[in-house]
Amino acid sequence: MLDWVSNLYGPFFDAHNWSTVITSGNDWLIILSLVTIECLLSVDNAIVLAAQTQALPTKIQREKSLFYGLWGAYLFRFLIIGVGTYMIHFWEIKVIGSLYLFYLVYTFFRKTRVVRTHKLAGKSKSGLSLFWSVVIQIEFMDVVFSIDSVLASLAISPNPVIVLIGGMIGILAMRGVAEVIMKLMAIIPELQPMAYILIGIIALKLFLSIPLIDIEIPASVFGLIVIGAVIITLIIHYVRKGRQNQHERSDNS
Repeated sequence: MLDWVSNLYGPFFDAHNWSTVITSGNDWLIILSLVTIECLLSVDNAIVLAAQTQALPTKIQREKSLFYGLWGAYLFRFLIIGVGTYMIHFWEIKVIGSLYLFYLVYTFFRKTRVVRTHKLAGKSKSGLSLFWSVVIQIEFMDVVFSIDSVLASLAISPNPVIVLIGGMIGILAMRGVAEVIMKLMAIIPELQPMAYILIGIIALKLFLSIPLIDIEIPASVFGLIVIGAVIITLIIHYVRKGRQNQHERSDNS
């Protein structure tokens, strides 16, 4: 057992391996490409994280949940890279993750905004449990979304140190994307239901990628879906805002 663990995680603690990677220009080029891939593959993760943080009542709690999620993501990424060669057998995690995402979409659209507001208000008395439940949800999704990123990274470089450095930088960049989306949701409320529609598409994307079905939706296609959804949402927002301003002007006159 100890030999197995040593074989999996020994390269992370090899000082020579680290020094070789850090001083190699070619390795940094690979790391840069891994960061780019991480950001492209993590757009869906950022959308899910931003939507999950909306359950918390204050901006401070939302940012704090992302902070805790960041360190959890680093820990899980370290563990998952170590067993990356075996991850092809963990397709069941994708099934569980897709079902969980479908459940998030169902619960969001099943409730009215009034019911959802009352529910959050009721939980605010025990805000700590609500906060940690969101953090746990974030960590769970980090595990699910790490699969695609790690497998793609290991296909480019078998050196776990290179994959780890690229993943760490990519996770940090992805968290920045999540914070931007979170701030936009506060300004444009229509982005939240749009995010859950995208989560449903993400759940379908995850489920279709299991070996039994083996249908992979390219990151470029999903990126176009995200851009299109955002454009449509912005149009709906400004149309509604224009109509609201017209009603207000007519009421004042």
